[in-house]
Amino acid sequence: MSRADISFPIKDAELREDVHMFGALVGEIIREQGGQALFDRVEAARRAAIGWRDGDALSAQVLDQHTADIPPDVAQDLVRGFSTWFDVVNMAEKVHRIRRRRQYYNEGTIQPGGITEAVQRLKDQGLAPEDVRRLMLSMWIEPVFTAHPTESTRRTLLRKQQKVAQLLLSRIGLSSTAMETRVIWSRVRAQITSGWQTADNSRARLTVADEREHVLFFINEVLLRIVPGFYEQIEAALEQVYGAQLGWEVPQILRFASWVGGDMDGNPDVHGKAIRETLARHQQVIVNSYFLECQELAEFLSQSASRIGIDPALAVRIEQYSMLLPAGGRLAPARHDRMPYRVFLAQVMERLRATYDGRANRYESAQAFLDDLVLISTSLTNNKGEHAGGFTVRRLIRRVRNFGFHLAALDVRQNALAHRQIIGHGLGESQWLAYDSATRTQRLRECIERDEGPSTVLEADGRRALWVFEALAHGRLRYGAPAIGPYIVSATQAAEDILAVLLLARWADTADRQSGEVALDIAPLFETAHALGECGQIMTQLFKEPIYRQHLLARGNRQCVMLGYSASNKESGIVASRWSVRQAQEAIVAAADAAGVELTLMHGQADGVDRGGGRTGVLVRSGPPGACRGRLRLTEQGELLNEKYGLRPIALRVLEQAFNAMSLAATQANQPESLGAGWREAMDRLSEISAATYRATVFETEDFPAFFAQITPIDVVERMQIGSRPLRRTAEDSVAGLRSIPWAHAWSQCRYFLPGWFGAGTALAQVGQQLGAPLLADMYRHWFFFTNLIDDIELALARVDLQIAQRYEALVAPQHRHFIQVLRQEYELTCTQVLAIRGGTALLDDDPTVQRSIVLRNPYIDPMHLVQVDLLKRWRAGHCEDQAVFSALQSTVSGISRALQGA
Repeated sequence: MSRADISFPIKDAELREDVHMFGALVGEIIREQGGQALFDRVEAARRAAIGWRDGDALSAQVLDQHTADIPPDVAQDLVRGFSTWFDVVNMAEKVHRIRRRRQYYNEGTIQPGGITEAVQRLKDQGLAPEDVRRLMLSMWIEPVFTAHPTESTRRTLLRKQQKVAQLLLSRIGLSSTAMETRVIWSRVRAQITSGWQTADNSRARLTVADEREHVLFFINEVLLRIVPGFYEQIEAALEQVYGAQLGWEVPQILRFASWVGGDMDGNPDVHGKAIRETLARHQQVIVNSYFLECQELAEFLSQSASRIGIDPALAVRIEQYSMLLPAGGRLAPARHDRMPYRVFLAQVMERLRATYDGRANRYESAQAFLDDLVLISTSLTNNKGEHAGGFTVRRLIRRVRNFGFHLAALDVRQNALAHRQIIGHGLGESQWLAYDSATRTQRLRECIERDEGPSTVLEADGRRALWVFEALAHGRLRYGAPAIGPYIVSATQAAEDILAVLLLARWADTADRQSGEVALDIAPLFETAHALGECGQIMTQLFKEPIYRQHLLARGNRQCVMLGYSASNKESGIVASRWSVRQAQEAIVAAADAAGVELTLMHGQADGVDRGGGRTGVLVRSGPPGACRGRLRLTEQGELLNEKYGLRPIALRVLEQAFNAMSLAATQANQPESLGAGWREAMDRLSEISAATYRATVFETEDFPAFFAQITPIDVVERMQIGSRPLRRTAEDSVAGLRSIPWAHAWSQCRYFLPGWFGAGTALAQVGQQLGAPLLADMYRHWFFFTNLIDDIELALARVDLQIAQRYEALVAPQHRHFIQVLRQEYELTCTQVLAIRGGTALLDDDPTVQRSIVLRNPYIDPMHLVQVDLLKRWRAGHCEDQAVFSALQSTVSGISRALQGA
């Protein structure tokens, strides 16, 4: 598709208008803030990029003139001009999604993928309201927010984006010439201009506290606000579909969790102290939010005792608190004495203040606070107050039930090798790591059964590990059991790695004194190709361990198992990775069923198709039958946080889609999966060939790491202040030592997106020859897992831009340039094979919206790419020491990332 071929459907006309308005507005801001010279350079580069895309040689020369050999500060402002445009365009697209959602409601149409559609399909299947209630009692949707950002937009800028979105939504229905419209655009301009004058990133490397506050923004300022609306939409859908009020309350479905402050794997800054600080911070944030909401309620509930009565139970509680909380009177002036709800809320607020400060008379639990709110709600209902504040109080009650005094559960993660080293030293076994797994497992059994402690004084790492368990026990006691999520053991290789956690918890003296049980859920994380292949056997062995079975029974017979996508993709490519994860789910489900254990699968996805990113519905439907049992935990990280949870209506839509996917999967409302003859064999061969092709180039060719280091800006990414965790697992300068997130991020910067497709073309071609191309086409038409795999590969291919990649190829030394031909041949082969399987003539020709977005965005991304290439040449020529050039390079990395979000 060329720009000349682009057309906008009527439903997107308003989006096109917004983009045009934003383009003109950003141009005015650039001229005002950067001067006429900067505006002229940005405009010339933009026009030249469009001409270059159309094949005009003169435009290519002009584009080079405006992006090469320019001072770093000018380069930085040039990039800021284009990245600002992408910021507002991304925002316009989000607002358009919200606008389209409102149109569905206004027209009385059921929006696909929403709650009402799900409830209607459940009814069509014959489910009665009570059946739906039982289904929801078993549902568990839990997004888990992690750090690892490839971009971590400052909270100041995130709030500005929210304000811009609110302003754009407020103009819906107004004419373009109305005074209100002009005022709105003036305020939008003020927000964007202020953002222009605000630095994108902190100068210092982000700390754990910085990452924690970043995640808390999304939980506290977005999700906390929309959770009541989520349940209200379920109630409304049930009434709409079933035609009457149901008389029961929708059960709790949502939970939220975070890794930030608890993820120790490779991060020395996370330890017991960080866990305590994080748990305390979570409580401070949520208690402060409740305090402010109670303050608003007190203003609203102005009922006078002379006009309306209150329940006797509430009157008794007010009298009790008058004796217990003499300070509460200061919050309720004498003139409020005859306003009982205000008096009571003043007392409640005093208890919340004591809870925040950790003083006497604080709430000992969220349930005690909830009981007080229920008293208010019941009194309002019984005294003609249903429409005089009852709804508002119920919304607060729903928040408290969902977020408690903990806000979000804190997961803890540590590498299995760290546990092995600590236990080996603690037992005085110098050869512990050399023992085979069976020997170590037997020794762990003995230690747990005999309650055997360490025989030597633990080293610093060992003491820090025990402090972690102490911090978790303290957190559970102070903030409640929901405050602590599972203890995730990454790099799990055997059942011993889970037993090791039980032993360390006992060494920390955190087991129950009478029963000896450890109040902690332990979740293995299988992420490498080898671990995914062995996970079924490992879980079978673990479930047969009497000690662990006893632990599981004490924990409600529930087991969480986490599957990682990124590491296996980096090891073996997208085809082998997806098939490994799929087979791992089958094996784990079989092991759990055989042991009679309730299983929850946790998906370690990230942004990008190569790392499992995508809609929840796709994730659920791609799994094998039985994998989704109404419970889902999945990680959310990187650009996904802002993309999915940056705006409240978008976040609500994300949760609605999750409900839709989970409810339909749990009842098998979608067409059941039926694998055709030869499909598994085909996937086995595809996996084997694609992995061999991928590894032969990426891991088994000696000079590939040097090629990767030269063609991508990985050297810039590694130096950027984008996270508290080191981006390499080992000090060695190799692909294997690099974490999967910077690996994928670097490939996106040079527009190769290699992890999303490399190896697939060779595999598809060979298997097509061996088993027949019609077989693959049949798999694509009738197997959702394979359909989604091919569609994701196609999307990755469509995002590749060989015209831009060629500029990065110029950075590669002659001795490494042979890889360029390898990549390009595999790319062309993969495109050919995907189109043949799908039956198309051009990439994404059946998805014109995404296709159009990529084409329209390219000329605005191109100048940033060319600036980045030029700066990389200069920076590397100066031995990577020029700080001014590096600062400009940082801007290009951030700008390109933001530009690619919607492409």
